[in-house]
Parts: sequence; structure tokens; C-alpha cells
Amino acid sequence: MIKNEPVPENQKSKGLLGRIIRRKKGPNKRPFTLRALDGIEIIGNKLPHPATLFAILAVATLILSYIIQRSGLVAIHPGTGAKITVINLLSADGFRFIFSSATDNFVNFPPLGIVIVAMIGVGVAEGSGLISALLRHMVTAAPKRFVTASVVAAGILSHLASSAGYVILIPLGALVFAAFKRHPLAGLAAAFCGVSAGFGANFLIGTVDPILAGLSESAANIIDPAMKLSPAINIYFMITSAFMVTIVGTWVTEKFVEPRLGEYKGILEDFDKIEPKERVGLIWAGVAILITIAIFLLLTLPHNAILRDPVTHSLITSPFMSGLITAILIFFFIPGLVYGIAVGTIKNDKDMVKHMNNSMKGLSGYIVLVFFAAQFVYYFKKSNIGVMLAIKGAEMLKSIGFTGIGLLIAFVVVSAFINLFMGSASAKWAIMAPIFVPMFMLLGYHPALTQVAFRIGDSVTNVITPMMSYFALIVAFAQKYDEKAGIGTIVATMLPYTMSLSIAWIILLAIWMLLGLPIGVGAPMYLP
Repeated sequence: MIKNEPVPENQKSKGLLGRIIRRKKGPNKRPFTLRALDGIEIIGNKLPHPATLFAILAVATLILSYIIQRSGLVAIHPGTGAKITVINLLSADGFRFIFSSATDNFVNFPPLGIVIVAMIGVGVAEGSGLISALLRHMVTAAPKRFVTASVVAAGILSHLASSAGYVILIPLGALVFAAFKRHPLAGLAAAFCGVSAGFGANFLIGTVDPILAGLSESAANIIDPAMKLSPAINIYFMITSAFMVTIVGTWVTEKFVEPRLGEYKGILEDFDKIEPKERVGLIWAGVAILITIAIFLLLTLPHNAILRDPVTHSLITSPFMSGLITAILIFFFIPGLVYGIAVGTIKNDKDMVKHMNNSMKGLSGYIVLVFFAAQFVYYFKKSNIGVMLAIKGAEMLKSIGFTGIGLLIAFVVVSAFINLFMGSASAKWAIMAPIFVPMFMLLGYHPALTQVAFRIGDSVTNVITPMMSYFALIVAFAQKYDEKAGIGTIVATMLPYTMSLSIAWIILLAIWMLLGLPIGVGAPMYLP
């Protein structure tokens, strides 16, 4: 562990994370890791709030549109042969567009409605206690030899409920390991690996998938206005990645993290196990899930099923796939409702609506962020800057021969690096998607592949960057078992996960590309 001691006032870093890592200046320099993190924290703290950042980017887009339009730069669209020029948004027509489209930009921004609809169902499942009980049962019911794998896998599965994994599962992972007389920080690390480093993996569609798919769709429409992307465009790769993250996370925990931490000397306490009524509730929720799945199968599997395309009878381009977010709402809502009735957390319709309302409260900051993000995205799209950058960037990459696996690996590295300075995945993708999705489309890659590469890079550095919004919370959890724990403790503990998952995920991506496998539902590796 890295010991932290007080430092003079003039050498203290600002903020909570800075206070955690203060130590006295001595003859020996601080470790390189901590000095590097200090620099990252300073840079990160200088970044404005994401909403302000998007407002700045929107204004920058207006100025850039004027400069490029005045320069006379022209590009030829490789698909249509049309001449592309940048539209000056600082002109009279541009001002009319800005003034009249602000509301439409906000309301029509794809991720907004998708997230709000999904959170209605998630709110019932989370508010009733179903998700908490399910995660605890999944971990505690596992055989001793599978405890580590169960903690990691539960962390991955927690993506279904947004931030529930950070608040519930990570401290639970520490308690589970303590119950088995293992070092609690190793359990914390295993859960943190699943919850945060496993961001690009899951066994099912989670709340983040509609957000990213909506942003990718907006970016893809720059090149192909008719392209529609469902939340399931990464599902095949995600499921495979979930097993990979579970295996690698388990191996790193047991072979590197636990031996380094050694024997825990503190007091080990028990944790709350599943109560009988919760067990009954889970059984009824399981029955509800099976019935829900059976109904969906009846509505989609038969050739003339109601939710298939009525003309082509296709499932990929069908009302079911178009309304997949409704299926997600129902998948969370029904078992959550049944569980709540069984355990008594939902006694009437008022309780049910209360849980929905509580889930909406957590979206207030997101809704504000979306307003400014939407203006930036639609300004970028209207100005044709995205198309121009995509065409010129694709031409440059083709001219130097930088395509294929090497290009996608480079994009993974870029995403991982940016993640060190900017924590919000949706905020990063809202900035990166309008540039990289069209660019890679012009090189022949489906947006699903670009999105997967981003998710890999964004996942592997989540556990080592203080810019991750829950990082300070993880430090606080760790200090329960080691009062001297700080940023250096967490980073030193989690760095093996970052390195191992980076290598394993890049290998998996390379194999996937070599085999030309589809990324998800309706998402081939390459565009037709």
C-alpha cells in the first residue's frame, strides 16, 4: 500500500481526490504513478462541466463553419458523387436555423426518449429492490471456488441498472470476500473490474446501449440519413466479451491482486444475506421473466408473428427491433412489479409510480446535458463539417494504407487515452461519434464496429482514472478497510486489470475482424 502523509498547504492538491493523496515532501520523489495521476487530475479539473463543454463546442462549430466555408474547401461524396461544401452557420440563414431548431434538436435527439422510456422500467425494478436482491443472490449463492467469477460477472450484469453496481455491488464484493476470509479489497477490486472495466461487455442489453446506439445513429445519418441502429448492434460481441472479462478479471484477482494485498489484518464482518421473503420474491420475479420471454418469443419467432415485418417477415428489420426499447421497458417493469408485490415494496399503484418518479429524478443532470449536446450534434450535422472531416480523413487513411485491424486498434488506444481525462462515456461518444463513425463508414466499416472499438477503449481505463465520476466513492469504500488507502492504492490495485483486459480485448477484436463475424443484431462487420 502507498502511505499518505500531510503536505504543506502550498503543495496541496485541490478537491476531494487531492486531499486523499496529500503527503509530505521528502528526499524521495513520489512514485511516477501518483505524479502522473496528479497531472491527470489537474488537467481534468480544468475541464468545464460536460454541459458547458458541449455549449463551447457548439459555438466552436459555428465559428469553424464560417472559416471553412470562407476557405472554399470542397469534398466529393464517395457514395453519391455530390460536391460537399461547408454551410456557414454564422450567416442569416444559419441564425434562423439556430433560433428555430433549438427545441426540435433537443426533442428529436435519439438518446433522450430512449433513455427516459428505459428508465421507467428500470425504476420499478430498482425501486422494488429486485436488482439489489438479484445481485446479492447471484454472488452469495455461488460455490466458494466460483466466488471471484461470480463477483466479476455480477458487476458486468449490474450495467442493466445504470449506477446500481457502483453503489451496491462494489461494497458488496468487499463484504463477500470478507465473509470467505479473503482480503476485502480484492473483492472490491473484482467487483470494480466487472462494473467499470466491463463497461463494453454485458450478458443482456443495458441502459447504456440505447444511449450509445442513439448517438451512433445520429452520426451515421451524416452519411446515410436512412440508417437505423438498434440498442442490440453490439450484443454478440458484448456477450462474448462478458465471458472474456469474467475469465480475465478472475485470473487477475486471484493471481496478482490477492497475493499482492496479502492477509487482511482488520476485523471481518458479515453482510446481509437474502431474506426468505426476498427469495420468494426472486422466484416470482423469475416466473414473470420466463412468461415475458415466452410472450416475446410468440410475438417474434413464428414466420407470420405480429412483431415481424408484415411484408418481408424479417425479424432484423421489424417492429420488434424498431421498438426494442419498449421490450427493455417491459422486461424490467413486469418482474420488478411482481417482485415488489411479493415482498411488499409495491402495495398499490402509487408505490409503483413513486419508483418511476425516483428513476426520473436521477436524469435531471442528463436532460440538461442532452440539450447542449443536441445543439452541438445538429449544428455539426447541418454545417457539413462532419461529412467534410469524414471524407478527408478517409481519403488520408486510404492514401497511407492505414486501415483494417491496425486502424481499429489505434482507435481503441485513442478512446482509452481520452477516457483518462473525460469520465462520461455518453459525453465522449457524443463528441467522437460525429467524426469517427462517418469516417469509418466511408472506409466500409459498420457503425457497430466503431462503437465496439470505442467501448473497449473506454472500458479498460475506467478503473484507473480519477476522472471517472465514481472514483472518489471507490476510494471511500476502500478506506473502510484501509484508512490509508488513496488514489495510488486504487490505481496500483486496478492497473493489472487495465493491462490484462487491454491485451485480451484487442486480441478478441482482431480475431472477430479476421473472421468477419457480425457485431450484433442487424450489424455486420462491413457495410454493403
